Amino acid sequence: MLARALTWRPPTPFYYGWLIMGMGALATFACTGITQVVLGGIQDFIFEDTGWSRSTIALAVTLGTWTSGLLSPLIGRLADKHGPRVLMPLATIAMAISFFSLSRVSKVWHFYAAYIFGRGLGNPILIGVVPRTVAVNFFRRRRNLALALNSLNRPIGSAINIQLIAVIASSLSWRAAYQYMGALSLAMVLPLIVIMRRQPEDIGLLPDGVQPSTVGTGKDGKSVRSETEEFSWKAGEAMRTAAFWLVGMTTVLAILGAATIGFAMVPYLSEEVGMSTTQAALVLTLSTFLSLGVLMWGYVADKVTPRRLLVVVLVTSAGLALYLLMVDSVWEAYAFGLLWGLFSGTTGVLESMLLAQYFGRGSFGAITGALTPLSMGALGLGPFLGAKVREVTGSYDELFVVLAGVYLVAAVLIYLTRRPQRPVREGVTA
Repeated sequence: MLARALTWRPPTPFYYGWLIMGMGALATFACTGITQVVLGGIQDFIFEDTGWSRSTIALAVTLGTWTSGLLSPLIGRLADKHGPRVLMPLATIAMAISFFSLSRVSKVWHFYAAYIFGRGLGNPILIGVVPRTVAVNFFRRRRNLALALNSLNRPIGSAINIQLIAVIASSLSWRAAYQYMGALSLAMVLPLIVIMRRQPEDIGLLPDGVQPSTVGTGKDGKSVRSETEEFSWKAGEAMRTAAFWLVGMTTVLAILGAATIGFAMVPYLSEEVGMSTTQAALVLTLSTFLSLGVLMWGYVADKVTPRRLLVVVLVTSAGLALYLLMVDSVWEAYAFGLLWGLFSGTTGVLESMLLAQYFGRGSFGAITGALTPLSMGALGLGPFLGAKVREVTGSYDELFVVLAGVYLVAAVLIYLTRRPQRPVREGVTA
């Protein structure tokens, strides 16, 4: 009876992988209440209530981001072994503890402990490594589309939660808002246990919901692979290839550029271009909203390949960093925000597409998890780097020129990347 209950899944008139994706999106929504951009959007409520400095709150964000990066290699291996059905419910419980704790903090170290705990566990399990691994495991032919859809969960969830938490905080308090987020997280636990699975084969399905091809024996007596099978690298094998490190370094440089410009955009437009803070914030909002264009990139990646798209995206981002120096009107700033949103936020999902294309799905969690500490380090460093350069030089000009060069270096690295040759394994025929 218990075994039957554990293996039961709700019947669907469509491929079960889409239900998996939908449930994962809800879990991501709950977790975005503690993300970097949401805390940045509601920090004034915390500041006014506690009297802490903004730099104190910002340091918690940086430490939480870096903690999530350090935990990602372990989370990636656990994702490959145990899957989201185990990890995601545990993470939502951890998020509930974090949210309820944040609603009751009275001292700075309490705030740091609660935030870093939730951010460190929630980001890789509910937003990053695990959801991407699920998308790669359940889809092959539609994998790029699935990864593109998955990448929308964070910005959409963040945008909704910023407004939702702000409304609750305005009418009640930010503490009441985090209590709501804690209750929402707990409500996710049971549905995640019931719906989530590690891979389609665990429930008698194949990626994309295709029917299994007949597997027979060739003329030489060797088995013939099913059309749905793909070669999967082990994490250690992937890490010994140049492609793994070239993709990783490209992503680090791109994230460093995007995080630095994103954090510096509003003060630059208000201080050096002369826009009001409201106008500058609208440019940032526009660029964030235009990240929805990642769906377009998912479609085009099937036609052009993720590697070539990355070259185009990175070169364009370099040009946009230089264009920002020439912005001197509101409409030029909006044009920048539109283009920046379409291009700058796509490198992460294109990287995932490329890694899945090169190394398969068997150890995708471990492979992407191994690179996450580098990307999270860059994400956390970007805001500090921009602020420090502005403090030392008195201008953002040198910063944007250097970042344009960073993007061009990244474009060269990914241009040099090639699909690695399969490792030779005893008893395995390509």
